[in-house]
Amino acid sequence: MQRSITHKKSVKKLFFYIFLFIIYQSLSSIYLFLPPLLGLLFVFLIKSLDNDDTIFAFVIIFYLVIFEANKSYILFSSVIFLLLSYKFLLPKIIQNVNCHTCVKFLYILVAYIGFYFFNLLFANIFFLAIPNFTYYIIYYIIIEFLIVSVL
Repeated sequence: MQRSITHKKSVKKLFFYIFLFIIYQSLSSIYLFLPPLLGLLFVFLIKSLDNDDTIFAFVIIFYLVIFEANKSYILFSSVIFLLLSYKFLLPKIIQNVNCHTCVKFLYILVAYIGFYFFNLLFANIFFLAIPNFTYYIIYYIIIEFLIVSVL
């Protein structure tokens, strides 16, 4: 069988990364010092949407659904928030901030703080339990910024 000329990416590697991410998400729900990688997924989603890489974008969305299942969030809440912030918030951030490192930090900050307020909005609308804001979120922002700045 021949592969299409336009799709030369390895599918085996993609399934291996999915398997590793599922294991990592399980470990991050047990050990609180491991960040849940929401900001990193947001940066990867931005890159995949900018490059029109549909397969990678769907894999990131699948990762986000696994993240929501492990952390007991509403289904597709992170996907909706990240896509809305990609469409409406990120053009303003890119337009107003010239520092590339600062933009990466703001991506991580928007992912965590914005997602908290988005869940707070959902909790108030649908009479759900109000999400807790812990200091682990600040730790996660710092750790994921260091990870994203290395990439």
